[in-house]
Amino acid sequence: MERPGFTASLVAGGIAGISVDLILYPLDTIKTRLQSPQGFNKAGGFRGIYAGVPSAAIGSFPNAAAFFITYEYVKWFLHNDSSSYLMPVKHMLAASAGEVVACLIRVPSEVVKQRTQVSASSRTFQIFSNILYQEGIQGLYRGYTSTVLREIPFSLVQFPLWESLKALWSWRQDHVVDCWQSAVCGAFAGGFAAVVTTPLDVAKTRIMLAKAGSSTAGGNVLSALHGVWRTQGLRGLFAGVFPRMAAISLGGFIFLGAYDQTRSLLVRLGRGGP
Repeated sequence: MERPGFTASLVAGGIAGISVDLILYPLDTIKTRLQSPQGFNKAGGFRGIYAGVPSAAIGSFPNAAAFFITYEYVKWFLHNDSSSYLMPVKHMLAASAGEVVACLIRVPSEVVKQRTQVSASSRTFQIFSNILYQEGIQGLYRGYTSTVLREIPFSLVQFPLWESLKALWSWRQDHVVDCWQSAVCGAFAGGFAAVVTTPLDVAKTRIMLAKAGSSTAGGNVLSALHGVWRTQGLRGLFAGVFPRMAAISLGGFIFLGAYDQTRSLLVRLGRGGP
């Protein structure tokens, strides 16, 4: 297998990530407020839906770039000429490795962003400063484990499904999928993965928003899930599922389509060919 263009993967992933996060930010804010323990209205309702956007803007490019360069490298590293039935496993391993690396950047950005989303009267830098003052660096990484435990199952569903849908579509039309077709596959894969992993997303949100020193802030995902189930039942576990599914479906369309398009363009430019 030809060594992939890692620089192209880094740049394409970064561009795709920041595009999605900024375009779909209002849906993410609504989802976070629906999952907030104080309830949607007290968390801000529909007011200030761009609260925390500086944190997302700063973290988006390096987060997505780190994911895709790791994803492409692990796919390349694991490749051999054996039967294609192992390809989904390789995609799962590559996506999981990508999430572990990307979360090192994503979690601090996510903590600041979500706390600003449910406290729209506070500025991003003020929230960031308060976290460092009250909890130190570890406060910025509160919820790292729960985020990884959300993202890995999400990627285990999304990326093998995305790659398989692209392969099926390519086989049906007898040529490699176009970028818009890759985007459609990404939308379907992302939306499906979003629904099935929503309870994990709820647990992650509760952990990140919990008061310092509380039992929930300890980061135990099962305990957070049990607390939501005990107080709100199934409805609580799937709070925000529709804006999450909408955001990730649209995000999958833009993110994976833009990634394929940008990466293909950069690889062609790097080879000096049309």
